[in-house]
Amino acid sequence: MKKFLLGSVATALFALSGSTMAANFVAGKDYTVVATPGKVDVPGKIEVREFFWYGCPHCFRLEPHMQAWLKQMPKDVNFVRTPAAMNPVWEQNARGYYVSEALRIRKTTHLPLFHAIHVNGQQIFDQKSQAKFFVKYGVPEAKFNSLFNSFAITSKVAKAKQLAQQYQLTGVPAVVVNGKYVVQGEDGKVTQVVSYLVEKERKAK
Repeated sequence: MKKFLLGSVATALFALSGSTMAANFVAGKDYTVVATPGKVDVPGKIEVREFFWYGCPHCFRLEPHMQAWLKQMPKDVNFVRTPAAMNPVWEQNARGYYVSEALRIRKTTHLPLFHAIHVNGQQIFDQKSQAKFFVKYGVPEAKFNSLFNSFAITSKVAKAKQLAQQYQLTGVPAVVVNGKYVVQGEDGKVTQVVSYLVEKERKAK
């Protein structure tokens, strides 16, 4: 897994160091323009919002490229991860993600959970299996379960659903730039298009 990540990250960094900004990406081909632009979380910053599901193999393949991009993310950009809750199974993982955020262990568990599912073949999709996974990171099952269906977590899931509908997403991964553009794919081109759109928004200010 480490070799895979490092290799993919190197590929992503190479792609980003090329003529990314010189590329002329086209609406309707390389990205989609949102019919009704959404509001950003932090006014004044260019928002990059990634929608994903832990069980999605395409999201897993995109993740190393996103990790590389995040390491050199411009200071005027606000990055937000949004777990897609577009069906009952995905919603279970979205709840688990927001629990990990609430317990401040998301940074520790995010990549290992992807790895457990896609490399080790573990089926970590429902409340019970997620509770057992997070125990390894010092979270008592009772604590995880008490938060899983709480009002705070349910509210975050509801917002995630609303955003996915607003951006008319039909699948993941999907990266929304400044509430205006949707980029989809699983390789380094995604981050190239995202950087292009960030620059486009920067110039439009």
